[in-house]
Amino acid sequence: HTQTKSKYKHHQKGLQRSMRGIATLLSLVLLSSISSTYANPLKVVQRISDSLQSKPRSREELKLGIAGFYDRSSKLWEEVWGEHMHHGYYVPANRTDHKQAQVDLIDEVLKWAGVEESGSRRPTKVVDVGCGIGGSSRHIARKYGATANGVTLSPYQAMRGNQLAQQQGLADRASFQVADALDMPFPSSSFDLVWSLESGEHMPDKKRFVDELFRVSMPNGRIIIVTWCHRDLSPNETSLTKKELNLLNKINRAYYLPEWCSVGDYVKILEEKGATDVKTEDWSWVIAPFWKAVIVSSLRPGSIWGLLKSGFSTQRGAYAMLLMLRGFDMGLIKFGLITCTKPK
Repeated sequence: HTQTKSKYKHHQKGLQRSMRGIATLLSLVLLSSISSTYANPLKVVQRISDSLQSKPRSREELKLGIAGFYDRSSKLWEEVWGEHMHHGYYVPANRTDHKQAQVDLIDEVLKWAGVEESGSRRPTKVVDVGCGIGGSSRHIARKYGATANGVTLSPYQAMRGNQLAQQQGLADRASFQVADALDMPFPSSSFDLVWSLESGEHMPDKKRFVDELFRVSMPNGRIIIVTWCHRDLSPNETSLTKKELNLLNKINRAYYLPEWCSVGDYVKILEEKGATDVKTEDWSWVIAPFWKAVIVSSLRPGSIWGLLKSGFSTQRGAYAMLLMLRGFDMGLIKFGLITCTKPK
């Protein structure tokens, strides 16, 4: 990981130049998209005002916004990146097999969390909380011979996940449905592996999120959360700085995110639940080269055309990559791994 951090810094300046060029292009695209989407000038002004002020959204607005955002953007992502809607594992940092890096991230997280591939603790029933189009679920189902259930707020993602399961011969072992991660439609103690990869950041109530993960986990089940967090506060801090909060609020507006938390906040919630074997790690530098790969892919003619057709929210999400990169460079945004066991 130290080697990965060093290699990332070597590419950082070129990456930032690319981001500035894309930001300029996307600014023009966004203005055009807003004007064409909202013929009423007052609505155009209101949309721009809300974005500039980073106006927070209500829980219901977040729920509807997340569903709509992924309904509109998932097809474009799959066309460019395939079935895995998450970052890759870049060790070594100069690897260029990006789709395999995404698969490797799943395997490396499972290994890091101590999930056994054989024996009595090999997972047999898995829930994928915030499943995207089901790439992780299907991979884990194949890897362990397990059954997997995925939940997402996006009807398109659930539909596409089931289509891919059918095409890959996994329809009897992997299924996907529209459901709220804060109120999952499963009986208590249903799964021996509870998996959440890059979805925790969307949860408006982190305590309830963890409560639900615990509820559906079997006793002695393994819970894994991989999520974007803000940095841990130092002992003499009571909050992030105003500059940091302003940046996160802008990102929230683009990606339909609620208030952020830290890995330390998750640990506190888990310990209050009586979790055992709590373990955390910061993999920010492990996934960092993925940013450059996404930016390069966005400059391909097919990607630009797809983005132009995708609508305002997807275009704004692409523009917000610049803000995410800024937060990452500041040490504000962290790619956190958290795992624990539910007590017997």
